[in-house]
Amino acid sequence: MGPDLIFYTLAVLIALVLLGVHIGIALGVTSMLGVYLITGSLEVALSVLGSTSYEAIRSHALAVIPLFVLMGELISRSGAATDLYRICDRGLRKLPGRLAAATVVGNTAFAAVSGVAIASAATFSRIAYPEMRRVGYDTGYSLGVIAGSACLGMLIPPSVLLIVWAILTEGSVGALFLGGVVPGLLLGLTFVAYCVVAAMMNKALAPITDQSHEKALTRKSARSELLGGIGIAMLVVLVLGGIWHGFFTPTEAAGFGVLGSALIGLFKGMRYPEFMDSIYDAGRTTAPIMFLLVAGSMYARFLAMSGGINLIQGMFTGSGLSPYVMILIMTVVWLILGAIIDSISVILMTVPIFVPIAVAAGFDEIAFAIYGILIIEAGLLTPPVGLLVFTVKAAVPDPAVTLGAVFRGSLPYWVMMLAVAILILLVPELASWLPQEMF
Repeated sequence: MGPDLIFYTLAVLIALVLLGVHIGIALGVTSMLGVYLITGSLEVALSVLGSTSYEAIRSHALAVIPLFVLMGELISRSGAATDLYRICDRGLRKLPGRLAAATVVGNTAFAAVSGVAIASAATFSRIAYPEMRRVGYDTGYSLGVIAGSACLGMLIPPSVLLIVWAILTEGSVGALFLGGVVPGLLLGLTFVAYCVVAAMMNKALAPITDQSHEKALTRKSARSELLGGIGIAMLVVLVLGGIWHGFFTPTEAAGFGVLGSALIGLFKGMRYPEFMDSIYDAGRTTAPIMFLLVAGSMYARFLAMSGGINLIQGMFTGSGLSPYVMILIMTVVWLILGAIIDSISVILMTVPIFVPIAVAAGFDEIAFAIYGILIIEAGLLTPPVGLLVFTVKAAVPDPAVTLGAVFRGSLPYWVMMLAVAILILLVPELASWLPQEMF
């Protein structure tokens, strides 16, 4: 069978996903079927896919994922994330909507040591939401800023999505990390600006609190808070600065990051049971991701063997469509898939097909990656799935919170993410400048 085989197997893949089959199993079955139809031998198909799985697992780049996830778990469990939020709150006390702005700033810094948006959403739902509601912040305003700012974890390095993207495209993890710095900070500033402007225009959203009644810090609590905040800042400098200046590879930086987060946890009072719980939680988060990556590698190998990528690329380039119309089609596909399945699965299904088309159309590879991550991030807030919305709903200590309230509160952040994504597409230097300077 020829390259048109990709369309038949793609139909099988979509059917399996719609039937509720786990995306990793659906990718594996589709890959197996496709390679079998190409080679005509079940034994050869098993051998090809087995070797592909082995090559995927033994890649040093994959070690980055469990290490960064573990680093985030240790920071979260140590209480340093709470310290970070309180420091941001005190530093922004003169801003309208300061607690919401502190949530964005805290999430931005936490994203630089966690790399997982779900972890950010769960952590700040428990930390920031009760505090905002205690002083009278609007429910939707409070929920929206938590869910929206958690998306920063997928863009600001270290990001699991950036790692997965780099592995699938055989690109540089470090280059993508640096490419996400400026867009991530830009998105964070946009969120802060919205929080402040919304609070100024509608004072009912974020009432101004009487700061004179706030509880004074004791020497012990001040020391603990300072330790957590400075510890996270030093981790960010160690991990990103080490990659930036070429002292570490991303994998080495992740290892030092785990060591640093373990020291912070130790100084913050974590003991053996808490460390073991962090390792178990990191394993539970990492295992499904690794399984998906193996299945995604098998699917990418099938696409390469079938010649289907060249066929689809030829269809796009020969259709007479302008490059931006092609990007629009990809964007719609990403948003639709993002409303149905998780972000990593969206990347595994689409990136092996979309990236060659975008590069052939003349788009910068790093800028396109950041654009894609931003659009896929928006899928985390898109009904009916919206994984971050469900995470916030499950994590907030308020049974009266509804999914509808979280979705409504998240809508402005969804719009802002699309706006920043379009800006990156129009001004690719925002994403590509830093990697070009460093590599």
